[in-house]
Order: sequence, then C-alpha cells, then structure tokens
Amino acid sequence: MLNISRNALNKSVDLEQFKSGKLVLNKDYYKLLRRFIGGFAIVSIIVLFLPWTQNITGRGEVTTLTPGQRPQTIQSPIPGSIQEWYKREGDEVKKGDTIMRIAEIKSEYFDPNLIERTKKQREAKALSVESYEGKVKAQGTRIAALVNERALKLEQAENKIIQANLKVESDSIDLEAAKTNLQIAETKFERAESLFADGYTALKLVEDARIKLRDAEAKRISQEAKLLASKNEVINSKIEISKLKAEYADKISKAQSERFTAQSNQLDTEAQVQKLDNEVTNYTIRNGLLYITAPFDGFINTAIRGGIGQTFKEGEKLVGIMPSNVDLAVETFIEPLDLPLIHKGEKVRVQFDGWPAIVFSGWPNVSYGTYGAEVVAVERFISPNGKFRVLLKPDPNDHPWPKDIRAGSGAYTIALLEDVPIWYELWRQLNGFPPNYYQPQDKATAKK
Repeated sequence: MLNISRNALNKSVDLEQFKSGKLVLNKDYYKLLRRFIGGFAIVSIIVLFLPWTQNITGRGEVTTLTPGQRPQTIQSPIPGSIQEWYKREGDEVKKGDTIMRIAEIKSEYFDPNLIERTKKQREAKALSVESYEGKVKAQGTRIAALVNERALKLEQAENKIIQANLKVESDSIDLEAAKTNLQIAETKFERAESLFADGYTALKLVEDARIKLRDAEAKRISQEAKLLASKNEVINSKIEISKLKAEYADKISKAQSERFTAQSNQLDTEAQVQKLDNEVTNYTIRNGLLYITAPFDGFINTAIRGGIGQTFKEGEKLVGIMPSNVDLAVETFIEPLDLPLIHKGEKVRVQFDGWPAIVFSGWPNVSYGTYGAEVVAVERFISPNGKFRVLLKPDPNDHPWPKDIRAGSGAYTIALLEDVPIWYELWRQLNGFPPNYYQPQDKATAKK
C-alpha cells in the first residue's frame, strides 16, 4: 500500500498483526551476504599468511648451449656460379654430404688441366734446381783444385827463392875468394916489380905477374856480376810468388763468384719450386671447394641462393643449416633492477610456447606444465633491448625438456627467489620495492 496522503497509515495501523506484514517486516535480507563477506575476510586473512615464492619473470626463446650448435649459414670462400643442387630444403644431411656443385667464374681458373700443368712446371723447376746444385758442386771442386795448385806453385816458388839464396851465398863466397886472389896477385906483382927494379928478376916474370893480376881483377868483376845476378834471381823469385798469389786469388775469386751465382740461381729456383708447390696445393684445395658440403649432421633450412647459373661472391651466404644434435638452452632477459638477484646455478622454471601449462608463479610446487632449468651464464653487458641476457640449461634433477621443441621457440621463464608471506609480497608490489636481495652462500660459509 502506498502512502500518498498526509495521513500515515503505518502510524495508525499495526501491520505486524497481519501475516504478510510479519513475513515482510521481520525478514533478514543480508544474512547470507554478511556470512559470505565474513568468510571471505577470514579466508583472505589466512591466505595473507601463506608462503609465497618471490620470482622474476621474463620472456625469451629456445637456443643452444654452445655457439657451434646454433643455426648457421654455409658460405663459399670462392666466387662462383651454381651448377647443380643435390639436396632440398628440409632434407637431412650427414657431415660431408654434398649439397651443391659450383663452377669457377674467374678466367685464370678455367683450365681443367691447371693442376697437371702446374705440376709439370714444378718438375721442370726441380730439375733446374738439381742442375744448379751440380754446378755448385763442380765450382767447389774447381776451387779446391785451384787452392791445391796454388799451394804447389807457391811451394815451388819458395824453393826457387831458397835456391837463389843459396846461389847468392855461393857467389858471395866466390867473390871473397876472387878478392883474396886479387890481393895475392897484387902482392906478387908488386914483389916482381920490386925485384925487377933491383935487377934480381927478369922482365918476363914481371909481365906474368901483371897478367895474373889482370886475370884476378877480371875474375873479381865477373864474380861480382854473378853475385848481382843471383840477388836478381832472389828478387825475381819473390816477384813470381806475388804474381802467383795474385793470379790464383783472381782465379779462385772468379770460381767463387760463379759458385755464388749458381747458388743464388739454385735458391731462386727452389723458391719458384716452393711457390709452384703452393700453387698446386691451392689449386687442389680450390677444386675441392667447388662442392659445397655439410659441415655437420643437420637439416637444410633455407636455400638462400636458389636456381641454376646464379653467380655469387666469396663469403656470400648460400644455404642455411641447423644441427641435428644440439644441447638445448633458453635465453631470457631480465630488468637491470633484478640483475643482482640472478646468480649462476640458481633454479628457474620455464614454460615453452605450444606446451599447455598452469602456472602459479608464487607456488611453483603446484604449477603444471613447466620445466626446470638452471642459470648457466649472466651477460656482463646490457643488450640492445635494455635488459640483461641470461642463459639457462636443463635442470638435471627435474623432468627432461620436451623432445619436439625447436630452437627459436618462445619461452616464459620464472626465476625463484625467497619464500615470503603473501601479505609481504602484496605490500612490496604496492610500494614498488624490489624482491629481497640475497647472495648464495657456499657450504663453508653456511657452516661458519
């Protein structure tokens, strides 16, 4: 009944005496709501004191633990043109399998018999080396013969000097004897003249004494000439020795010069032989580079340079390949604020894209579909995205990672920190404080 008049009916009529009035006026409409709010408050208070594991979340992708197992491209170290493909995209290859064949595009390598011709040039140069080596030996023999001949000639000349000295000595003795004879002849001549003057001897004896005196003087002069001639022979012998030394020095120097020239030619030819050996090796290796082979067991991802007859430069990417046997890892990125909280060896939970999971970041024990990981390395320098890169490997004490995940797949990571009450975590989140900072301690420090 509506109160549309100034006479209030509820003041003059007691509505509770009616059955409908009792049901309407005495009913408790908020009883269930109060019970629900009270129960929710009690449960909320209890939940606030439950343990909560602080964590750092991040997004990353699946990669490999070692750089050699990551996807890479195959380049050709030489320029060329594609001639034939032996594999298709997606094919599995073993190490050493031929992927494609290429051809040379430089004119200096067009000759199909280039290696054989270079080998023949090398053999010819090797024979020249042997010829020069023989010439060097021949010149050495010639030098040794000249040295021996010079020694004999010098010995012969020295003997001539000795003979000349002996002759000088003999002639000097003869000269002294001639001088003595001259003195005796002069004495006899003077005596004969004295006796002739006194009349005791004949004129004939005086004349004979004068003749003997003249003979003695002639012999002395002749002996002096012989002595000078002998001394001349000594000087000539010494000059002969000097001439012999100069002559053989010139011959030996000329032979040595020819030997050095032969040695220089030999070394130059040996250098050419080594250069040709190098060219033969380079040509052989270059021929092997005309076949692009797989560097390891893997799968062909992409043919970067397709078609037949296309040319490319050295170092240009040709084929993308992914190793078949890899040690999977996850690279994730964290904020610089959380960097001091991440240390090598810490445990991390990982959720892979494509694998369903129910994640309770604060209660890892009740999470489903996540996998264990362990921190392997923390980057020392910030990445271009403004975060630090962290590398994770599978936790050996947890469930193994799925076998079907591939490198490049996305991943969601949760790094587990300290256990705190939920009320503390809510208070920290509302105030924007970082998680509790702590440093891992080794056993010795823990015991101490």
